[in-house]
Amino acid sequence: MQENERFNNWKFPEIEEGKLTKYNWVVQNKDGLDLGYKSDIGAFCYINAKYGVIIEDYVQLGSHCSIYTISTIDNKQGSVHLKENCKIGSHSTIMPNVTVGKNSIVGANSLVLKDIPDNVIAFGVPAKVIRRLDE
Repeated sequence: MQENERFNNWKFPEIEEGKLTKYNWVVQNKDGLDLGYKSDIGAFCYINAKYGVIIEDYVQLGSHCSIYTISTIDNKQGSVHLKENCKIGSHSTIMPNVTVGKNSIVGANSLVLKDIPDNVIAFGVPAKVIRRLDE
């Protein structure tokens, strides 16, 4: 894993229920959030962790992303798992019962309704796998 200089002094952020962090993102149901080492969550992200959100090490979320473990529109609920080193583009939305695989990239403005496997690029509304990263 390549170290990025901006993370040399990385520390776990202080998270208060429903309040902006010093990095300007917010978590509801903070006890359901498992935040990994050197994760990078962009400004104005929203995380609802009522049914559990796991963000593994080195995950990056662009600004204005939303993660939902409950949807009042279609009554779905379930955990969200962002695996190690995955990257979620700005303004993307991750819905309940979704896992984004290790090293995968989700393009900006995507709506992720189902699992994204390891080592792929996916984007769109809804997000679809476009290609494997090893191609």
